[in-house]
Amino acid sequence: MRDYYEVLGVDRSASLEEIKRAYRKLALQYHPDRNPNNKEAEARFKEIAEAYAVLSDPEKRRRYDRYGHAGLREGGTASGASPFEDLNDIFSAFHDIFGASGAVFEEVFTGQRRARRRESGRAGGDVHVKVALTLEEIAEGTEKEIPVRKYVACQACGGSGAEGGVAGYTTCPTCHGTGELRQVSRSIFGQFINIQTCPHCRGEGRVLRNRCAACGGSGRQMAEVTVRVTIPPGAVAGHYLTLQGAGHAGINGGPAGDLIVEIEELPHEHFVREGLDIYYDLFLSFPDAALGTEVEVPTLRGRARLQIEPGIQSGKILRMRGRGLPELNSSRRGDQLVRVHVWTPTELTENERRILEQLRHSPSFQPRLEGERKSFFSRVKDAFR
Repeated sequence: MRDYYEVLGVDRSASLEEIKRAYRKLALQYHPDRNPNNKEAEARFKEIAEAYAVLSDPEKRRRYDRYGHAGLREGGTASGASPFEDLNDIFSAFHDIFGASGAVFEEVFTGQRRARRRESGRAGGDVHVKVALTLEEIAEGTEKEIPVRKYVACQACGGSGAEGGVAGYTTCPTCHGTGELRQVSRSIFGQFINIQTCPHCRGEGRVLRNRCAACGGSGRQMAEVTVRVTIPPGAVAGHYLTLQGAGHAGINGGPAGDLIVEIEELPHEHFVREGLDIYYDLFLSFPDAALGTEVEVPTLRGRARLQIEPGIQSGKILRMRGRGLPELNSSRRGDQLVRVHVWTPTELTENERRILEQLRHSPSFQPRLEGERKSFFSRVKDAFR
């Protein structure tokens, strides 16, 4: 399957307007009406329309940029399926960008006019919120109750915007309930049909008789609600979760928008994150480093015992496998890397000073670099591998 940006011939940083211009140009070039009985042009037309459907939708484009075609399947499209399930969806996208002309092309191509699907009211907008998570919450997944200020359906009119609910509407006298106005004209090239959205009812096919006093006829009111969000393990900073239908309520009973939750990551008291791995700095006294010991270190799942071998050197990195962060939608998990630092005392008693003076020239206390020539940077590279 080809890259959608390549299909439209645009850069990955292209704006929505640039994507629309590229789609308009290519769709006109490969439209079946201009390429009769050309199966290759028809396939190219569908490919162009499919690419536009993804790249013109902010949420689909984010998933595609992050995960490629697999991200669209994970987002709810069946494996191997296209974002366009049939030609009707292609015509819908074509109509969105070309307006009335799109409907004319549809008639020419199919030989019949498809009834436009209309929904009562206008759709509500999306709501964007951010939720901050600790590394522990990212590791195990969590549920959050998020306060969201948004438009909700008016209780007085049930979201219709009319006094008395749906009964407060009447059929639009301009379009007689169709939601559109059609104008037929003839030329030497044949019959052309110009279809426009009815300006009186804005395509709804109905108009208000009496506005709801509580919401002023919009069918919605601003309120603060609490939304429960389930966050899966591995949903790290920069990821988005989309709750369909949890955004702003639509106008006059239209469909609600989506709630888009952006994940943020809180700094941790003990750990520094590097991909799926986490780093912890362990400070040892000189006797513990020389003689070996057992220490207790924090992990994302509580505290754990760690065995320190005698003679451990400062800069040594110990790996605790499987103690890091999980990968989203995967069984893979990172490690916890413990960096050892041998702490040198800055203040000594007279007795401690005498003991160290006695040990200063002992052969066991002389640095042996033959086996320690592996530099600190080499050890860091090994840890990353």
